[in-house]
Amino acid sequence: MNVLEVRDLDVTYRPDVRAVRGVSLSVGRGEVVGVVGESGSGKTALALAVLGLLPRRTRVTGSVRLRGRELLGLPDGEMSRVRGKDLATVFQDPLSSLTPVYSVGDQIAEAIRVHSGATRSAARARAVELLDLVGIPDAARRARAHPHEFSGGMRQRVMIAMAVANDPVAIVADEPTTALDVTLQAQVLDVLREAGAAAGAGILLITHDLGVVAGFADRVLVMYAGRAVETGPVEDVYRRPRMPYTIGLLRSLPRLDGAGGRPVPIDGSPPSPAALPPGCPFAPRCPIAVPACRDEEPPLLPVGRPTHSVACVNTPATRDPDAVYPLSLADLLPPVGPGDGQRARTSRPAVLTVTDLRSVHVEHRGPLGRRSGTLRAVDGVTFDIRAGETLGLVGESGCGKTTVLMEVLAMARPRHGGRIEVLGEDTGALNGARRKALRRNVQVVFQDPFGSLDPRMRVSAILAEPLRTHGFPAERIPDRVQELLKLVGLEPSHASRHPHGLSGGQRQRVGIARALALEPSLVLLDEPVAALDVSVQAGIIDLLEELRTRLELAYLFVAHDLAVVRRVADRVAVMHRGRIVEIGDVEHVYEAPAHPYTCALLDAVPIPDPVLERKRGRVRLPDVPPDAPRLEGGCLFRHRCPRYLALSEASRTRCAEEDPVSRPVAGEPDRAVACHYALGGGE
Repeated sequence: MNVLEVRDLDVTYRPDVRAVRGVSLSVGRGEVVGVVGESGSGKTALALAVLGLLPRRTRVTGSVRLRGRELLGLPDGEMSRVRGKDLATVFQDPLSSLTPVYSVGDQIAEAIRVHSGATRSAARARAVELLDLVGIPDAARRARAHPHEFSGGMRQRVMIAMAVANDPVAIVADEPTTALDVTLQAQVLDVLREAGAAAGAGILLITHDLGVVAGFADRVLVMYAGRAVETGPVEDVYRRPRMPYTIGLLRSLPRLDGAGGRPVPIDGSPPSPAALPPGCPFAPRCPIAVPACRDEEPPLLPVGRPTHSVACVNTPATRDPDAVYPLSLADLLPPVGPGDGQRARTSRPAVLTVTDLRSVHVEHRGPLGRRSGTLRAVDGVTFDIRAGETLGLVGESGCGKTTVLMEVLAMARPRHGGRIEVLGEDTGALNGARRKALRRNVQVVFQDPFGSLDPRMRVSAILAEPLRTHGFPAERIPDRVQELLKLVGLEPSHASRHPHGLSGGQRQRVGIARALALEPSLVLLDEPVAALDVSVQAGIIDLLEELRTRLELAYLFVAHDLAVVRRVADRVAVMHRGRIVEIGDVEHVYEAPAHPYTCALLDAVPIPDPVLERKRGRVRLPDVPPDAPRLEGGCLFRHRCPRYLALSEASRTRCAEEDPVSRPVAGEPDRAVACHYALGGGE
């Protein structure tokens, strides 16, 4: 039985922008349907149309039925009685979805009272039950806490508790895990699945993460230019994709297991909804387009099985995905052996050396301005990066990754201890002139390309600014700007544009060009592809790798996406609570992780293959409440460590009393792990 049915849905923004064009889908009781596609494909407009939350002047036609009841055209008051009761939602950002001045228990209780008429005490009791259902520890006490007292993962659990509070028949989840780490993402998806099953609700999941859909959804609908271009059971679509766009999305996604070869980017950008090309909207980007593709937009028709439909006139050519997006010979070559890689690394000079770096943050101050607590954001971090090498720095939010990057970028003496050397020079001993001269060798690319570019400046001025600052000859600046645009794959015409006139991938290319303007030796990359679609992400990753090889750059690559890090890094350092708990060659660490925290991070990364994803056995890390007692002695990971729980009492005592130090792993001189009971023979 279908609990939610959408038929021929059209969403048109004024003046004549069709964001959704004739989309049809259904969600059965207890079923999960995933909707995927690039930014601008119409996913969120579809979700808002189902929820009745589009702007007033938006024109919506078609049909949206909830258990047979038509929702389109309902007055606001009537729709408000449906939303939150029979039709629930989980938004992307839980912090902005919750009211900061009320406790989370009161907010859940309010949703119950509004729709059920329950008494205040009954609603509060039900709120505590729901918090316990979604895995909030000590639910009765935590119900009195405010949203800012919860971690990101716990806030999203609160949103899920509120969504299922009135036993809805359907839940619309719009990018519910986008801003979360992989461990929190795995926890939230488990909670959403279990809560939906407890309520018997169907779930419509809007996301751009194809790995999440592979393990979570039953069916998938792929959207492009406002239309459904492929739909069917998730296993059919992932294992036997027939639309070139779907094949491109899957091929552009880096995989943790390394299967599928090197990610292949989709050329070009999605068309504007206000100026769609004739025929198939994907034809200008499609590698196998034929003349018929530009004559008429193809309908969505069954292919292979009746439940699997595709909008493509050239489906015979898509039976072999390798023929659509072929791998190059270089993608099939085996990696360099560990012996060769080790000799090559030790023979190269160190570009960056960080020794025993420490950074302490004041947690908060009392009413008289007194310090009431400190947080060791970085606690004794040591690593080095050689010329032409990429070190991936990974870990959950709050582990200290970005603090390390900012300490390096400051080019000064670390305030709380440690030593940083850039190209052999101690940054703590630099005077102003020498610091400015050395700074040109260290550049940075930030996560948000739009936020890091001045919206008032044209691209030419953005690229010229660092050149002028460091005394580059004025007469050569225009030629250098054009060189930089060509270097990062942009056209000369892009020089006259402002950042808002560029796509997300183009803006990030401008950020990379600006970082390379002064020919640095070291580039700091702070989540450089996290805000991009997977199709754009693959192109940026290829660009970074090509530039590293061509210009002999060294990268410090900070990220929480471990699949991306495996694709770009030579070595990886795993951080937890301000410390590096494991470091080594990326292939060795990924294939045989020694620290239980590394194992948990890798276990939490989804693989875009439904069969493999659902066979994987996982050990979930518990989400530690922010007000939990802070561990100051012994292993700081022990209360979350699955290995610790299996140890004898004597072995646990060692973990509780003795702080593990980083020790080499036997047989791997360039690898170390900080764990008393590491797998793989830690000494």
